[in-house]
Amino acid sequence: MTEFGQDSPVTLEEYSAMDWEGKRQVWLDISDITEEQFEIHMATQKAREAGVPKVGEAAPDFSADVLGGARQRTGETVRLSDLRGKPVGLVFGSYT
Repeated sequence: MTEFGQDSPVTLEEYSAMDWEGKRQVWLDISDITEEQFEIHMATQKAREAGVPKVGEAAPDFSADVLGGARQRTGETVRLSDLRGKPVGLVFGSYT
């Protein structure tokens, strides 16, 4: 047992070589969710993937708070679409 739970019953190399059914079984063996909960979770994830932009497609538009030098919100927001044609770097994380 590790600090985060059960040790994996397979190595990363073994897992990578498995087909979907083998990977599914490993997840069920080490998880505390039921098979039904697992199937619901996987169906939800598959449905979400349908809306994810593909490599080379435009990112969906969104707005974000502008942070100041002390990582505090400035009250300003910026929309991705307003930056079209300009270099943009995105850093995802929590600064609150």
